[in-house]
Amino acid sequence: MVSVQELLDRAARAIVNADTEEAVNVAHLTLEAGVDPLLVINEGFSRGMAEAGELFERGELFLPELIISSEGMVSAVRILEAVLPKQEKKVGVAVIGTIEGDIHDIGKGIVATMLRVYGFEVHDLGRDVSVKKFIETVRAVKPDIVGSSALMTTTQTGQKILEQELQKAGLRDSVKTMVGGAVITQRWANKIGADAYGENAMEAVAKAKELLGLTTK
Repeated sequence: MVSVQELLDRAARAIVNADTEEAVNVAHLTLEAGVDPLLVINEGFSRGMAEAGELFERGELFLPELIISSEGMVSAVRILEAVLPKQEKKVGVAVIGTIEGDIHDIGKGIVATMLRVYGFEVHDLGRDVSVKKFIETVRAVKPDIVGSSALMTTTQTGQKILEQELQKAGLRDSVKTMVGGAVITQRWANKIGADAYGENAMEAVAKAKELLGLTTK
């Protein structure tokens, strides 16, 4: 019988090693063993993704590997998400997307998945999303949260433009905005007037719930 700690360690290691097959195996093992899926997501897969991000920042992990790690986590979490009890009442509505010019959505997909796990209705616009598309979607679905991700310094200005265009459209006061991505910092969030910055998926969930006056549990 696989111990809980072994499952957590294997989950983290699978993500660090960009081993999607193993990540999926661990997800199925979690279900077979009757272990709490949220525990494995939070202390296994999320821990591994955080470690992979640190390795990438130190130049010890390359972009293609980080992309595979991200995709592996999303695949595993979706398996576990399917068995989580559905919240009777959604906690909020979020629109999320990667800023125009960014063709990768590392992290954003994980954030979208984790928001769903924690009861949000998520409208994931994908990657390379224009400010116009963000605005149109905000008008259509009237979200509580608007989250944008930027992975490059050449595209992060799109987050500033989004803030400005939401203001011009008269929509800014009706939503809370969150920013994230590889090159994004709290300082940048403060500079452009975003309501919150999420360094990783779990922090993004915590910040989103905090913005809406909810607990993270």
